This record gives sequence, C-alpha cells and structure tokens, in this order.
Amino acid sequence: MGICLGKPSKLANASSSQFLDAKTEPGSTKQDQTSSDSANRPLQELKPDQSISSNLRSFNFNDLKTATKNFRPDSLLGEGGFGHVFKGWIDERTLSPSKPGSGMVVAVKKLKTESFQGHREWLAEVNYLGQLHHANLVKLIGYCSEADNRLLVYEFMPRGSLENHLFRKGVQLMSWATRMRIAVDVAQGLSFLHSLDTNVIYRDMKASNILLDSDFTAKLSDFGLARDGPIGDRTHVSTRIIGTQGYAAPEYIATGHLTPKSDVYSFGVVLLELLSGKRAMGDENVGGADETLVDWAMPFLSDSRRVMRIMDTRLGGQYSKKGAQTAAAVALLCLHTDPKKRPAMPEVLTSLEEVLAPNKDNPKSPLQAKPENNVTGKFPQKNVRAISQLR
Repeated sequence: MGICLGKPSKLANASSSQFLDAKTEPGSTKQDQTSSDSANRPLQELKPDQSISSNLRSFNFNDLKTATKNFRPDSLLGEGGFGHVFKGWIDERTLSPSKPGSGMVVAVKKLKTESFQGHREWLAEVNYLGQLHHANLVKLIGYCSEADNRLLVYEFMPRGSLENHLFRKGVQLMSWATRMRIAVDVAQGLSFLHSLDTNVIYRDMKASNILLDSDFTAKLSDFGLARDGPIGDRTHVSTRIIGTQGYAAPEYIATGHLTPKSDVYSFGVVLLELLSGKRAMGDENVGGADETLVDWAMPFLSDSRRVMRIMDTRLGGQYSKKGAQTAAAVALLCLHTDPKKRPAMPEVLTSLEEVLAPNKDNPKSPLQAKPENNVTGKFPQKNVRAISQLR
C-alpha cells in the first residue's frame, strides 16, 4: 500500500513484491489470534478509533471526487496492490475541495472496494497516523469511510519515493550528501517509533515507502502493516508473516517473531541500497532475480579493504571514503543474523549523524558512541486503540 508520488507507475516489481504466509504461529498471543476473528467481521464493524479519528478531517466521497477531478487518469500518481493514489487540491484553511491548481496539493489514496485486507491496512493507517506526529512521518490529513469507499488524504510529497530516485532511469542522480541526509531522516523516524512508551514496529521499511518532499526531507509512509511492539516481559510479538522480499529480517521470515530489531534489519537493507544504488532484490547487476543485495554485498561489507566495491559507480567517487566505510560498517551491524546483536535505532542514528557532519576533533567509531536523545515528537501515554485487533 505504499504511496508512490512520482510519475504513474505500478509498485509491483522485484523490490516491492510481497510474500504472505497465513499460518498461525504456535504460541501466538490472544492479541495475534484476534486477527483471524476480525477477518470474518463486516467492514462496518471495523471503524477508526473515535478519539484518534477526531484529530483528522472526515471527508465525504463527493468532496474527494471533486478534489481529484473525479479520479481521472491524469490525476493518477501511483498504483499499489490495494488501490490507487491521486493528486488532489483542497483549501488550506477549510480543507474543502478546491479547483485543480488552486489551494493545497494533497495525495488521495483510494482503496479497491473488494479488498478486505486493504481495508484493514487502511484502518491501521488511520489509527496510527491519527496519533503519531513527527517530522519524518508523512502527515495524514484525513480519511473517508462512506459505504464501501475507503480513502486516505495525505500531505503531498513532490519528489516522490526514494525508490524512484535510486532506480528509475532519467531521474537526476542523488549526491552522497543527499543520500546520507535521507538515511538520517529515516533513522530519526524509526528511532521515534521505537522510543515511544508503547513502541511501534514499522514492519514495512523499503525504498518505495520512503517519500521525499521538495527539500529531499525523507518521511516514512504507509503504516498499514505497523504493529505495537512487545511490552513487559515479552520479547516479541507473533504475527502472520507478511513483508517484502529482500527487506524482511530472516528470523521474522522463519518464525513470525517480530521485534523492533526487525525494523533495524530492514533499515540496513535500505542503507545498503543508498550506498550501492542497487535494488534489494532482483537487480541484474547483483546476480540475478534469486540473489538478494545483502547476499551479494556481505563479502565486501565484512572486509574493510573491499568496502568500496559496493559503492554506486554513478557517484564517480564523489563521496567521503571514511564516511562510506562508516556507513557500510553501520549497515553490516544492522544486518547481523542475530537480532540481539543488531544496534538499536538511536545508536544507528548517532553514527549516521557523524557521517553526515563528522566531528574531526572527536572522531567516533560506528555505534560506539553513547546514544543521544535524537527522538522528537509527542505521543500520548495511552496505547493506540483498536490496532491490536488488526493482526
């Protein structure tokens, strides 16, 4: 359900194909097993949490038809597995629909009416983004739940997805500094989610879900697969296995056990994409459709003398060698097969900030510095309600 805000293009490709194993994991909690119960409930019984949705604008369907020129093809921004994303215009003050070309530009995601799974992900997005606010999370403005119509209205991200900028032909090449700024932005967003009183596991970290504004500020989008993390004495949450090939952590694929360290692994893959300019899966320059970017890069990452072999040749060597080695070392730690040995996201953030703005008077090795409080934003003490019933 990623929002692709570049030129119209299908999101189903080698780097965004999803896999699903609907088997119930032995030992799963009551919270997890309610997901199968909700699958049999009619759509009208699955509604946004009232206290959360009151923070959002509730649009009617006709308003969004007007805002998007009746969902005409020339308004189409992108297409995903559960629906389409259209460009629209609303009045910045009243949030009422306005004439095309006037007012505030927004992105309107319209789900396919026949998709129940799409509705569950729509509901998760409303409930999470209706309560989570951070500079590196895409802003949800409102939603529509009218008859069988399910829509979401987001801030418009004019530069589209990171996936487009890294892999689409004809798009201007991003500099080393821009790539590292994006890595820091994404690390800030994940650090925020993981540091909440009830931590949130993003679960769908990939290049197509990272959107860029006009200044290339990166924001996480698409919270349809997000989950509350483990609390108390629990070490993980057990879920059905769903994710994106090439990005999902190996222990999650094997067991369905989900932790914040699952996000850390996926972040490591995205960082590797930023360094190499190669897709997580199916890149012809990596080794074919069956070899992942991680498999290809690991021999180089584990040998500092060969790290430069992974770097994007399109950069023409225009990057800091020391910075590249540091970023590669961070990626290697994030991709550790043992989740307990992966760093926490605030630690990752601290090291990447050193790459972006190195302190020559006080050099620090990757992940050896004491994590600083780089997390901003507020989150209510109460948990996100209604979400625990989704998965």
